[in-house]
Amino acid sequence: MNFNTKISIFARYKSKHMARKKKIRQGIAVVATIALTTAAALLGYPYYEVKIKKIELDTTAYLYVTPEDKSASIIEKLDKLTGGQSTKGFSILAKHNDFDSRSRSGKFAIKDGDSMHDIYRRIVSNEQTPVRVTVPSTRTVELMAGAVSKQIMSDSASLASLLKNDTYMSCYGYTPETAISLIIPDTYEVYWNIDAEQFIQRMAEERRKFWNESRKKKAKELGLTAEEVATLASIVDEETANTAEMPTVAGLYINRLKQGMMLQADPTVKYALGDPTRRRILNKDLEVNSPYNTYKNKGLPPGPIRIPTKQALESVLNYKKHDYIYMCAKEDFSGTHNFAKSLSEHNANAKRYQEALNKRNIKK
Repeated sequence: MNFNTKISIFARYKSKHMARKKKIRQGIAVVATIALTTAAALLGYPYYEVKIKKIELDTTAYLYVTPEDKSASIIEKLDKLTGGQSTKGFSILAKHNDFDSRSRSGKFAIKDGDSMHDIYRRIVSNEQTPVRVTVPSTRTVELMAGAVSKQIMSDSASLASLLKNDTYMSCYGYTPETAISLIIPDTYEVYWNIDAEQFIQRMAEERRKFWNESRKKKAKELGLTAEEVATLASIVDEETANTAEMPTVAGLYINRLKQGMMLQADPTVKYALGDPTRRRILNKDLEVNSPYNTYKNKGLPPGPIRIPTKQALESVLNYKKHDYIYMCAKEDFSGTHNFAKSLSEHNANAKRYQEALNKRNIKK
């Protein structure tokens, strides 16, 4: 048998073999199709509702599940999110898998093309979509808690009460006066069902990240603890909303601390009076009996008078070096200040501001 004959025989064999394999594959496909068709016929409508039927949405929607939600209330929410599209498949799955026997919560994505099986699996597997929570700089814990609670499942009362709980906050090394310095305002990614304790734990982690070695070193060079930096920063925040001016304001108060002078910061008097919105401080106000009154008490007050912003914290740590020891709001009510090195210069600035207040008939 010559070489060409051998090649011809091999080619015929290969052709028959490939044809046989094709028939086998076709046979498997037919069997699979029959099996699926038979399953669909046996399962019928329930199978269609659970696995086959797809949700149609223009954009991804989000389902918020609370611990109180049972399958019935979740189905009601799904009906609203899908515009009345059939959610019977969820009911079928919930009934056959005893869904209501355990509590679940979180924010879950409902996507275009999802089946009820996809949505059900996402919930029971706790495949949550994170939320971005903005923690604001506010004057009180209650205001911060109120703003945060609108973005997560936890209620404001639970958040505020923990931050004001002496025993609980002492576990983190804080007193009732310094507890507010735990909060570093920023936007954080968390799960929607984060509870109050988990939120405080997260804030503690973020505080540790913020107070890195570099910032700790700068605070130490100032002779201040992290909590004292936060206290001074809170005064800076209340003194000016002008970010560019903050390092100058911080430098002024640091000059006073270094010289052993009283801070004489008007915001601390307003805090002691319980009225941070006052625009005019009277002589009698300076006599208010409070450890926060820096006209009567030397040094920093016991703790922050608000949740300080990151900008104010950085302004204290990176304060502007100068010789100013006096400041007064500008008479143009721009929110910025006139700075002075001498009392006589300061008195002149103060006189112009007082005259501007009188002209506008601002009594307090």
